[in-house]
Amino acid sequence: MPSPPNKPLLDTLKKYWGYDAFRPLQQDIIESVLAGRDTLGLMPTGGGKSITFQVPTMVMDGMALVVTPIISLMKDQVDRLRALHIKATYLYAGLTRAEVNRTYEKCLYGNCKFLYVSPERLQSQSFLDRLRQMPVRLIVVDEAHCISQWGYDFRPSFLRIVQVRKLFPSIPVLALTATATPIVVEDIQRCLNFKAPNVFSMSFARNNLSYVVRPTEEKLTELIHILRSVPGTAIVYVRSRQRTKQISDELNRAGIRADFYHAGLYVEDKEDKQNKWTSDECRVMVATNAFGMGIDKPDVRLVVHVDIPNSLEEYYQEAGRAGRDGKRSYAVLLVKQTDQRTLHRHISEAFPEKDFIRSVYERVGNFLGVSLGEGFQQMYDFNFNLFCRTFDLPVLPTHNALKILTQAGYIEFVEEIETQSRVMIHARKEELYDLDTTTPGADQVLQAILRLYTGLFADYVFINEDVIAFRTGLDQETIYKSLLELTRMRILHYVPRKRTPYIIYTTSREEPKHVLIPKAVYEDLRQRMADRIEATINYAYSDTGCRERMLLGYFGEKSDQECGHCDLCIDRRKRNDHEPADVQQGILYMAGLRPRRLEEFLNTLSFPRDEIVASLSFLVDEGFIEHLDDDTYRKRP
Repeated sequence: MPSPPNKPLLDTLKKYWGYDAFRPLQQDIIESVLAGRDTLGLMPTGGGKSITFQVPTMVMDGMALVVTPIISLMKDQVDRLRALHIKATYLYAGLTRAEVNRTYEKCLYGNCKFLYVSPERLQSQSFLDRLRQMPVRLIVVDEAHCISQWGYDFRPSFLRIVQVRKLFPSIPVLALTATATPIVVEDIQRCLNFKAPNVFSMSFARNNLSYVVRPTEEKLTELIHILRSVPGTAIVYVRSRQRTKQISDELNRAGIRADFYHAGLYVEDKEDKQNKWTSDECRVMVATNAFGMGIDKPDVRLVVHVDIPNSLEEYYQEAGRAGRDGKRSYAVLLVKQTDQRTLHRHISEAFPEKDFIRSVYERVGNFLGVSLGEGFQQMYDFNFNLFCRTFDLPVLPTHNALKILTQAGYIEFVEEIETQSRVMIHARKEELYDLDTTTPGADQVLQAILRLYTGLFADYVFINEDVIAFRTGLDQETIYKSLLELTRMRILHYVPRKRTPYIIYTTSREEPKHVLIPKAVYEDLRQRMADRIEATINYAYSDTGCRERMLLGYFGEKSDQECGHCDLCIDRRKRNDHEPADVQQGILYMAGLRPRRLEEFLNTLSFPRDEIVASLSFLVDEGFIEHLDDDTYRKRP
């Protein structure tokens, strides 16, 4: 039963976020936190998780520490809070020492309500020493499934949150996630040392979302057909960066406005593509799973997975980005027979041989110049592609070897982080005129920055060299040299854009023979991945039951009713509404007009797909339909 309205909380919600009422479960979670209880909130994608910690923090004295693994989402949330005139900041591996020190000062002197940190930051003793002095009143763990070895995205760095709890034993923790099976729900509470079990869970059922699995050997053709059949904004998920552009190009050639998105793009390109999609200038975004986190677009009508994901947790979270406005929407999974082999191959790719893992560990040390017994708690820029080329290593197994070494506790592999260029003015305003610079255009660059950006004297501000180039007419090299000279002159401090992964040694470098890969992070995790893949295969290739009931059951939610709007439920209704002769007549009529491919029959006739295939085969065998050399079918004269 929902809680009665709480006026102080509603006033805060209205004042900062403009909403008149909470969504289901939000107020219950907020009141649990304010009562000082450890709380786990299970809220599907788009359920409004951020409100559950942002509102209580605003009515508390002090600040919230928010631990989140997604740096892009961290920066996005901080920007949104600042736009609401709420003091928020963040710490992650890509910041300079000066930026880190300024962040500490803000938090220590009460000039911050929200401090977002990546989990890797928790291994720094200097950070923990500073944190101890901060007025922390709430610990928030976003994407909390990452703390569980039973989860699909286990990250060992999350386990260090327990050390933070020891600093603030009386302060509650709020753990939030969109997807968790019953065993993961229990494990999250155990790993976070909950004082008592306390879970608030929304139903995983989405009454307006129709789950569809579409078997096809021609995925691109089927994708185009679906996009032409279902109007509105769409997301198309694939597993590789290269395929995002390839499929986007094919869709544009087919007359469907599409763009592509993946983690390897520059921040400005990501923002530009995202803004065009959000404003409906672009209808379809073809993306890897890097797209979708923190994007608040309620009218997505269609999410299509061209490549089958490794787990139902991933699928449910990504599919759930459709239909947040409550209107009818569709989550479509395209499958072909070879997808099963592909999924099983992912297991061996994710868990290369242990000797290979040890050899990767040794080569990382050699590549970074870390001696035996050295490196403890040191962070190193790590050019992953150059590393693979240097030692002629296969990319995917090497990447997964680094992840396993992370889970085993030897290193922390922080994947590609891109930091935008940033500037802070150090000089006084009166010192900014009549500068004696040697780089032509330096004064022009400084004046452009002062006109384009605000807040430069108070903090680091993101800048865009492309915009400065457009405004000044100067080339990128001149702008770069100008900013470096102004930095040497102590007029400003310029932090150039950088994109790189990091390696943090969590133990001193050891000899490979002493590197142990425990059963818990190899054999056990391999088995759990295999179990998740089998659950995905069962969902994708089942031809009986109800898709939504399968998903609900996987997440531990029992349902006695079928949804009535997934492809299996619709197929059952169709079977009861026609005779076999109706299917045959439909095929004969279409084939009599002109030769057709199998996909045309499947996409046009409103009968179960297996019945169409069986009827077509029967009509060919009986001589009513002719199968031509170009793989089309026509009615015999």
